[in-house]
Amino acid sequence: MKSPFSSIRNGRFCPYTYTQTTLCSKKSCDQNEGLALENEPLLIYTEEVFFEIEGIILLRFSALLLALGAMSTVCYGQSQRQQPSTFSVSQYVPEYAPDMRQQDIALKVQKGDFIAVPIPISNPTVGTGLVAMAAYYYGQTKLEESVQPPAVTQVVAMYTDNQSYGVGLMHQDYWRDDRWRFTGIAGYMDLQLDLLDTEISGQDFAITWQVTGSLLKTQLLRSFAEDWYLGGQLKIVDNKQTFGANFSRSDYAFSASGRANGFGVLLQYDSRDNLTNAYNGQRFEVDAMFNDEAIGSSSTYQSYQVRYRYYQQLMQPLVLALEARGCAKYGETPLWDYCTVGLRGFSATTYLNKASASGQAELRWKAWHDLGLVAFAGLGYDADKVYNLGDSDRIDSVGVGVRYMVLDSQRINLRIDYAHSGNEDAVYLSVTEAF
Repeated sequence: MKSPFSSIRNGRFCPYTYTQTTLCSKKSCDQNEGLALENEPLLIYTEEVFFEIEGIILLRFSALLLALGAMSTVCYGQSQRQQPSTFSVSQYVPEYAPDMRQQDIALKVQKGDFIAVPIPISNPTVGTGLVAMAAYYYGQTKLEESVQPPAVTQVVAMYTDNQSYGVGLMHQDYWRDDRWRFTGIAGYMDLQLDLLDTEISGQDFAITWQVTGSLLKTQLLRSFAEDWYLGGQLKIVDNKQTFGANFSRSDYAFSASGRANGFGVLLQYDSRDNLTNAYNGQRFEVDAMFNDEAIGSSSTYQSYQVRYRYYQQLMQPLVLALEARGCAKYGETPLWDYCTVGLRGFSATTYLNKASASGQAELRWKAWHDLGLVAFAGLGYDADKVYNLGDSDRIDSVGVGVRYMVLDSQRINLRIDYAHSGNEDAVYLSVTEAF
């Protein structure tokens, strides 16, 4: 079975094992037992970065700081999930953390197998802030390093300028040459949001919306074919919500408190050539969650989500990326677990409903050395039921962005995007691609 932690470089297969002490320069796969990446530039940063704060030095210092966060938080290209369908600290807890212990990179805080890094975040839903992450990596044999990532335990704390905060604990484990994957997450969050969906609120202005609560979630997946995983998941959420205005609506979505205890099924397919910034390959995921009063949930409802991504390198500097996604909720669903529209240009709280669908395309051009440019466009719909999506108003999103590749070996970009949708605009700063 092909390991997902591998890549084809110049027609050669090289496993990513993250066991080198430096980033390699002009070494082939045959040298150093296949652990080096061919034609990767050697990145050297000295203490001069702390004293020169002009021009490209400042840019590289900022980009490197962001890259350190990405190296420890990137999760199949999605560490800060774009427009999450559930407002919880889990959206800031990574699914996969590459092993940085042997990477000789400046600014890394390390003691043995323990690593800590800061991660800047900015989005129109919770504002601008910082995520602090600490991780402990467990030892592996050489064989295990070549076929699966190391087991890791992480602690995450997040704070933003709108006084939202959260803390989380996550453990990941892998067995039998990556045939089995386990993820466990526990967290607490206090999010200060603006409810912007006028059809939900019945108001033509933003209403403050505070969501606080705890989350416990586990997943266990088993590989059953090349690039395919299937497994089960368990989720326990206990949330409270308060609004800055009184609503005439009294349905369950606006309940002051509620638990969402559920179990579900998760199906994944992933053939991408890189987990952080794919040039070729596909990713497909189906997520079904069943919340039921019989297992302690405050209401009975079902949640279904599907996502498909496609990547194709049209020519050496040009990549086409496509994404389609859908969401559906049935039953008495709390407002904080409603579907959102997965596009850029607006806050996740602008469109909340029990069904949504969206699609977007992005053209990525590596224009000059480490500098890249992108253009993207998408459309989406939301409705109270899936069969009403075709009757709802179309939501458009267009934008452009700039990329600066800060770590070639992982294809990690500093990403700045400007997006426009209707009467709204938004700017994004991140170290992961939008999808």
